[in-house]
Amino acid sequence: MFKVETTVLPEKTEMRKTFAATMDSLAEEDKRVVYLDCDLMNSIGMTSFAAKRPEQTVNCGIQEANMIGVAAGMSATGLVPFAHTFGTFASRRVMDQVFVSAAYARLNVRIIGSDPGVTASTNGGTHMPLEDMGMMRCVPDVTIIEPTDSTMLADILRQTKDRYGVFYIRLSRKIADKIYQDGSTFEIGKAAKLRNGTDVTIFTSGISVADALKAADILAGNGISAAVSNMFTIKPIDRRAVVEAAERTGAVVTAENHSVIGGLGSAVAEMLTETVCAPLERVGVRDHFGEVGSVDYLKKVFSIGVEDIVAAAKRAVGRKAAGK
Repeated sequence: MFKVETTVLPEKTEMRKTFAATMDSLAEEDKRVVYLDCDLMNSIGMTSFAAKRPEQTVNCGIQEANMIGVAAGMSATGLVPFAHTFGTFASRRVMDQVFVSAAYARLNVRIIGSDPGVTASTNGGTHMPLEDMGMMRCVPDVTIIEPTDSTMLADILRQTKDRYGVFYIRLSRKIADKIYQDGSTFEIGKAAKLRNGTDVTIFTSGISVADALKAADILAGNGISAAVSNMFTIKPIDRRAVVEAAERTGAVVTAENHSVIGGLGSAVAEMLTETVCAPLERVGVRDHFGEVGSVDYLKKVFSIGVEDIVAAAKRAVGRKAAGK
């Protein structure tokens, strides 16, 4: 059960600190929990964990594909591995190992891809995963989750610890906007409805959630009632939520920190083509490589900010009115 904050403000704690604290708690409770990394423990806040729990930590060095193989092997012995690296390396660099060693082998691995999309910021285009969810969606039986804030992250980590399968968890390392009240819990595979509306529904994930809520406020001032749902599970997507929203509001927008190819926008588009005839507008990166810049700058460059969500919602409502 979750409760939404009445005012969206930046959190006081970085996501990586919540990640480290939650992992420490899980490892204390369950000695099967092991943490693997590729020389990025300092970046994700896990150096203290490694010093405290050397028997539950493996630094694989800059060998990401090998790390997934090690995690799969540990899973086969009954351990519960969490394997972290930057999102680019947790997807592009390890696809064969994810496919064959983990998913095809029906093993139990949690892959943590940090700094998704434009949150890679000044690390630049080579380190900016704008396609990671699209790649992971193609692998059978992989669950893809993008925690929105620290409250959701802590709950998701706890849930996945006790679930079997391959998980790709996409998260920002730094300060997120606080969307959910402390103590909130979530159902994996079910969208979290944040705001009711009658004219258009905005499905969103990750850092785009706060922007979607701001866009809904602006739209309300323009006489457009926008519902907002946090589709934090990209796969398996909440099919019922998409169908019901399309039937109820008659127009849909997706907003994501990812390419429009293969991510949330694609998943929703696939659902709509098979079910409800409703106009869909997708806000996401349009077939571009990443580049260096601040998050705000990159949102503007790639047209994935608040104003872009507002414009997309207006287009969707206009198409609905015109019967297109």
